[in-house]
Amino acid sequence: MNPQPGPLGHRLLIVTDAWAPQVNGVVRTLAMVADELRLLGDVVEVIGPDRFPTLPLPGYREIRLAVLPLRRLRRLADGFRPTTIHIATEGPLGWAMRRLCLARGWLFTTSFHTRFAEYLQARTHLPPGLVWALLRRFHNAGAGTFAATPSLQAELVGRGFRRVMPWTRGVDLALFAPGPSDEFAGLPRPIFLNVGRVAVEKNIEAFLALDLPGTKVVVGDGPQRAALTARHPQVHFTGWRTGAALAAAYRAADVFVFPSRTDTFGLVLLEAMACGTPVAAYPVMGPLDVVGDSAGGALSTDLRAACLHALACGRADARAHAEQFSWAACAASFRAQLVPLPEAAAQVEPQG
Repeated sequence: MNPQPGPLGHRLLIVTDAWAPQVNGVVRTLAMVADELRLLGDVVEVIGPDRFPTLPLPGYREIRLAVLPLRRLRRLADGFRPTTIHIATEGPLGWAMRRLCLARGWLFTTSFHTRFAEYLQARTHLPPGLVWALLRRFHNAGAGTFAATPSLQAELVGRGFRRVMPWTRGVDLALFAPGPSDEFAGLPRPIFLNVGRVAVEKNIEAFLALDLPGTKVVVGDGPQRAALTARHPQVHFTGWRTGAALAAAYRAADVFVFPSRTDTFGLVLLEAMACGTPVAAYPVMGPLDVVGDSAGGALSTDLRAACLHALACGRADARAHAEQFSWAACAASFRAQLVPLPEAAAQVEPQG
């Protein structure tokens, strides 16, 4: 039997091609928001690739994509009986759910997490205009598209996306908190840390090639790790870390370096600052919106200069800036903008 929501609760179906065991900001965001919504009385069902036969994404075996998911997806959706639907990604599951919703006249929202046009251009040199047209077609079929930052919202509107809605992010301020850490004891200081997927679109080479004092540390994994390890033997690669081990890595660093030019937000920026670690990054979408002109980091077109400037930033200032973000507020904003299915709208009791 399906659990029933509270009298004002949603039965929210989230369909996503990015889900555990993947480790990335999309998975983290969806998992945290789902947990927060359940605390508010909603029943949340997440359908990801783990429910389907899958094949690895070419060139990125850690990411697996559902194969011909429509029939099983239809059964799962019907079994859950949603009152609201959110399609989080533009992969096979996202397109299949979009098709199902359009065939049935079901309203749905989407969210824009990843700049696929730039990612594909970096990997394949495919003209980004073609990919943007496909993304626009995908999202404009819905009742609204969530975007994480004002910069991204403005860009999507400028590219012809309709009904773009704000949806910021949060950080676990209890887990990611200042404190002592001997995680990198013995390594020459200062410690310059990067956390995330080790892939070409993350522009990690721009960080590793910098002439900096101390030690560079990379926490994460991905298709570029072997090549970068061979090319930069002086860099300390740890592989993936999560939970308390990840927080300890942030706390042990002197500066968190974020060389990406294509991320739409960058949850790792908030996690680092919540641990009191200042950020160094380019002044591009993501860092401009998350760090901005706060005292929690330094932004510059010269990444080395930003790294050296961030060494002088106060750890208390970084933490104070991160405290402005919470998962509870993120989930509440998301929930307030969900669009009920037509046949479900009358089942939700009016407030007041």
